[in-house]
Amino acid sequence: MPWNWRYEDSDGKPVEGPSEAFSSQADAESWIGQTWRELQGNGVGSVVLVEDDRVEYTMSLAPRE
Repeated sequence: MPWNWRYEDSDGKPVEGPSEAFSSQADAESWIGQTWRELQGNGVGSVVLVEDDRVEYTMSLAPRE
């Protein structure tokens, strides 16, 4: 079961991003931990972790105020 990230802008609309596939949730989370700043700089407001078609969770990349 592959794990992937989907990318959304600050309004929750889909945006383009790297199409990486991971063999585990831990691998996907490690990768996002290394790349979130670059994604944020490219207009990604949040990421959605997906296993096959099931959404595991959504995480904001917006700075806390």
